[in-house]
Amino acid sequence: MSKIQDKDRFYYDSNFLGSSTGRSVRILSEYYGPLQRMEQNRISDTIVFFGSARISSREDAQSALDSASKDTDSKTLKRLKMDLRMSRYYEDARSLAGKFTKWSKGLKGTKHRYIVCSGGGPGIMEASNRGASEAGGINVGLTISLPFESSGNEWISEGLDMKFHYFFMRKFWFIYLAKALVVWPGGFGTLDELMELLTLIQTEKIKKRLPIVLYGKEFWENVVNWDYLVDIGTISPEDLDLFRISDDIDDAFNYVTDFITKNQLKGPNF
Repeated sequence: MSKIQDKDRFYYDSNFLGSSTGRSVRILSEYYGPLQRMEQNRISDTIVFFGSARISSREDAQSALDSASKDTDSKTLKRLKMDLRMSRYYEDARSLAGKFTKWSKGLKGTKHRYIVCSGGGPGIMEASNRGASEAGGINVGLTISLPFESSGNEWISEGLDMKFHYFFMRKFWFIYLAKALVVWPGGFGTLDELMELLTLIQTEKIKKRLPIVLYGKEFWENVVNWDYLVDIGTISPEDLDLFRISDDIDDAFNYVTDFITKNQLKGPNF
């Protein structure tokens, strides 16, 4: 009888694992793999940052605008000026992530609590990982494989850049350990993540209490007419209490940390 080689086993067979028949195994791997990483790094819970991958740092946005030639067309020039204006959100996300990280490092206990977690890409995601890293803390990046967007950034802590194929498994890990969320200006992906989150809370599929900050008053009040949804009866007035719209780093920080301190931190170790 010939000796069975590792390559002969189905769980080493890339053709099987990549087939439709192996899909359930792939899905399970995107549950147990991140679970193992979180446990190995003693991460108890997270503060999640959602936001656009297209928002640049102030330095990069200013450099791009300064590099524009006198022949740059008006449409491109307008875009570059808007990029510089929107860069404030990158800088605010960076600063807020740093404040959360310094605060969380001051908590007692053996586990890492309230760790900044992002989608791990560029833009707002990079800013949040960067702010946490600059504050001397670990941070998580839940990246996704996409055909048209870079994945990962240099600021994610070693071993905590976790790449996903399935959006729904990535969303699960965003929410499963989350104890607070800050949602920044973004596009379809950010809006999708926010609306699913609010739906899960509204329908009590998520029962834990979560402070949710929508950062950027001008953006959120232009993109979603929340009062209109109440007026026409598609959401209830109390649904507006599920989140807080903020335009200030200290306000967002105080709202989240006060909520956590009041509702989540208990016992002599905190």
